[in-house]
Amino acid sequence: MGVQAQVTNPKIKIERVSKLFGPDPQAALPLLDTAATKAEIMEKTGNVVGLRNVSLEIAGGSIFVVMGLSGSGKSTLIRHINRLIEPTAGRILVDDTDVVSLAENALRDLRLHRVSMVFQNFGLLPNKSVLDNVALGLRFAGTGNSQARELAMQQIERVGLKGFEKQYPRQLSGGMQQRVGLARALATNAEILLMDEAFSALDPLIRHDMQAQLLELQSDLNKTIVFITHDLDEALRIGDRIAILNDGSLSQCGTGEEILLHPADDYVKRFVQNVDRGRIITVAAAARPVATTTSAEISSDKIAPLVAAEGAQTVFIVNDAGQPTGVIPITSVEHHAGAEDSFWHDPKNVLPVKSVSPDTILADALSDVAESEAPVAVVDEQGRLLGAVSRQSALLAMAGTNGPSEDMV
Repeated sequence: MGVQAQVTNPKIKIERVSKLFGPDPQAALPLLDTAATKAEIMEKTGNVVGLRNVSLEIAGGSIFVVMGLSGSGKSTLIRHINRLIEPTAGRILVDDTDVVSLAENALRDLRLHRVSMVFQNFGLLPNKSVLDNVALGLRFAGTGNSQARELAMQQIERVGLKGFEKQYPRQLSGGMQQRVGLARALATNAEILLMDEAFSALDPLIRHDMQAQLLELQSDLNKTIVFITHDLDEALRIGDRIAILNDGSLSQCGTGEEILLHPADDYVKRFVQNVDRGRIITVAAAARPVATTTSAEISSDKIAPLVAAEGAQTVFIVNDAGQPTGVIPITSVEHHAGAEDSFWHDPKNVLPVKSVSPDTILADALSDVAESEAPVAVVDEQGRLLGAVSRQSALLAMAGTNGPSEDMV
């Protein structure tokens, strides 16, 4: 539990970070390496566990989502990255910079130039205009007034607020205020954006629009974004990878598909049980191995034994390049047992092939799967056969009861 696959050249590394709040955190620290629960540690020492030996690696240019229930430690974790909260133990590295060891001036430089933060409650100054709010971080960093306003205006336009730069926060809707907060974070051109429940206070429709805008901005800016949420649908929509915290401990870290298909524990299972899996998982998760024969080798005396030996319901015909050219269902094999070999070489006697790429969202392939007489082939960029999705394997994947991945279609 809590193990993450290694990331090549991570932008942020969090190494066994622990945080205890209370009268004597150092005295309680050894208990974090035992089986003692959060409640037991509180009862024994009077200290509250905020984080417990959390290790994560965050790839540059990715949206990394941290989620969990209230009190799970997600907001505590994000505040360690720019050291708004001091860890009780552990290290945080941004590139090769050890954030925990930074002196005051270096830490201030990190916050001004390398890491920006967007808060849930917007954090706007009510007596400042939109333009002045967005330019605030630039001015703190020493940028001249004229240049700060020019750069701020660029970000105001980027988030779709051109024409509102002279307005005050009280004159804006919640969604517009959050756009101001996002523009302010972008204005300093920081490499890393920390977004703490940034959209949680917004109405569902506005929240959905903000998620779409964040994804659009990310495709252009390629920032490293650490995004905190308690909403799994939000996490699955925007996150390249997701970490799930429980009582300060890391329960699981992976892609949305990995977490849906292989929840690490009962806590994670409860999170994912009501998710529309078809909108998240790809056809690769529903694909199964297939029995194949080449165009040159196809014959009646080979097809029947192949089906029987491998327990397949279909045989895919592939050409010399490994690309599927036709499908023979088991019913046809049984009905035409003993047919001349030429029968199987006639395109009229085999089913046509429909194909999809492995990264196609399963929901987008369902119409093809439902309408096709044969399983839908999953092919790589060169059109080579990787496997196939049948109606049964698609339904099992949608229901979360995939069955053995080696079962043939």
